[in-house]
Amino acid sequence: MERKVFGLGDIVQMKKQHPCGSNEMEIIRMGMDIRIKCTGCQHSVLIPRAKFEKNLKKVLHSADSGAENN
Repeated sequence: MERKVFGLGDIVQMKKQHPCGSNEMEIIRMGMDIRIKCTGCQHSVLIPRAKFEKNLKKVLHSADSGAENN
């Protein structure tokens, strides 16, 4: 199984959607735990990295893709 690459500021889709109905989450903190924020209702959740990696479906928008290298 391929390991998914994600970073700070990325918009990701989880296997289960948030109770508000939105399925997009923004990564706002990374470490042993990862804090994600619902893009629909702005609610944030802190979850262990192992659980996050297990429940991550795909990266929708990468924060690095819009940056220019000067």
